[in-house]
Amino acid sequence: MTPTPGSAGPTDAKTPPPPPELPYTVRRFTPGVRWVHRATAWLMGACVVTAAILYVPQFAEAVGRRELVVRVHEICGVLLPVPVLAGLVSRAVRADLGRLNRFYPYDRTWLRSALRRLREPRPADKFNAGQKVYAGWIAGACLVMLGTGLVMWFTHLAPIEVRIGSTFVHDWLSLAVGIVVAGHVWMAFGDPEARRGMRTGSVERRWAEREHPLWEPGGDDAGPEPRLDDE
Repeated sequence: MTPTPGSAGPTDAKTPPPPPELPYTVRRFTPGVRWVHRATAWLMGACVVTAAILYVPQFAEAVGRRELVVRVHEICGVLLPVPVLAGLVSRAVRADLGRLNRFYPYDRTWLRSALRRLREPRPADKFNAGQKVYAGWIAGACLVMLGTGLVMWFTHLAPIEVRIGSTFVHDWLSLAVGIVVAGHVWMAFGDPEARRGMRTGSVERRWAEREHPLWEPGGDDAGPEPRLDDE
């Protein structure tokens, strides 16, 4: 039997293809971002370790060679800003720094939930509010440590009163930096997927959707996160 025009039923229409399956992992950090983080971490670790050797008598006696430890501490401290400054040539690094430098209404919601230890979902984009606070605090602390360290290193730059004040600030701030960095490392060890993201550049999609629900993977090089006025 020859079909006549218009006799085809609705079931004869071509079935649309199923949507493509989403990849299991998503890219979180580019090689440039990971290089900046890794180089900064090594320099910061060297500063913290050498500071502990210089200020804890038991460590100083065990290691010895105080002059060498002092030089390593000074050089690593001066080089600490270099990875970030060199990384500014990367668009991805600049984009991530822009994200870390912006605080939005949903970040305040995240902080309230974290401080109250609420189990409810916490809104976060690529970086949560805790990471933003840590990044801002450690950046400011490093600048203060660099300035006071230079005054202590080049004694002819300032009168003795300024050098004494710089030594006081440098010593106590170094203790605070050591505690905060130790907390940062502790938190990182508690989240293997976050460490994987910094180590390989990729994370599981399910982890990203759970921990950073406002983040849209794939647009991380495009610039800072969008502002959500309804938060």
